[in-house]
Amino acid sequence: MPELRKDPVIGRWVIIATERARRPSDFVPETAKPKGAAECVFCPGNEGKTPPEVLAYRPHGGPWTLRAVPNKFPALQIEGELVPSGEGIYDRLAGVGAHEVIIETPDHAATLATLPEAAVADVFFAYRDRLVDLKKDPRFEYILIFKNHGAAAGASLEHPHSQLIATPILPKMVIEELDGAAQYFRYKERCVWCDIVRQERRDGQRIILDEGGFLALAPFAPRFPFETWVLPAAHQSSYEQIQPNEVEALARLMRRLTGRVNRVLGEPPYNYIIHTAPLREGPLQHFHWHLEFMPKLTRVAGFEWGTGFFINPTPPEAAARFLREGGD
Repeated sequence: MPELRKDPVIGRWVIIATERARRPSDFVPETAKPKGAAECVFCPGNEGKTPPEVLAYRPHGGPWTLRAVPNKFPALQIEGELVPSGEGIYDRLAGVGAHEVIIETPDHAATLATLPEAAVADVFFAYRDRLVDLKKDPRFEYILIFKNHGAAAGASLEHPHSQLIATPILPKMVIEELDGAAQYFRYKERCVWCDIVRQERRDGQRIILDEGGFLALAPFAPRFPFETWVLPAAHQSSYEQIQPNEVEALARLMRRLTGRVNRVLGEPPYNYIIHTAPLREGPLQHFHWHLEFMPKLTRVAGFEWGTGFFINPTPPEAAARFLREGGD
């Protein structure tokens, strides 16, 4: 069974995922593994090759258009109780959580940029539906929704899919973000992301898209070239608060954004991550859910790992201009 282990110096938890155990010879450089529908476990006709679905959209009782299934090789397992234990100064927990895959479409070759707008909206509806359902489990404290697109971004299968992992503790980076936002709120009595929205709208030079109540912008201090944040203009602390019309607007914006990224950058691999409030918190005045979109264009190397400083060769103002002018 997986387990969580805590670093005693900085308090960072790591997952030791025993279900994914590898020998040294198994660690080879990743390359894309193209597969046709006959081999792809996510394609229609191969439903029996995945664990039983926990969510499926079948309009009018027809074939599925989206499925969510438990990950066959989970980082954390749904079964079990949270049993803390120690080994001298070290702390560990049973690796209890949830790890699911959202199979976004039956179309093996589709992308967010090429899917119909309604299909993209279904992806973002599915995120909300799974958040609402998993929130009922009192063992879980946080849910991270993320997408790895392309082998260089960590995708082991090319069929369009996203993932979510529910954890029994708050990740360290989430705590740091919450603490920073709370400190800003104590000082100014305003949400820092709401202030970002106001300032970026006034300035305009880092705005990429602004429509339907959502903004896509190049952050002032991006870690990576063409890093983009997507935020609701109105304050919402939790993604599950999103309303149907807002899901549709978010889908339109994400479809346009990924299309522009593909045109400007030549269809790069990318990751995106949804940052939402912890599950056990009510609505928070100081936190504002948002999506971070990061094309995989540079490598993180020794200086970044050793210092936490990121070296970005593309100013965000230039990145925003390139994407604004990328057309639809």
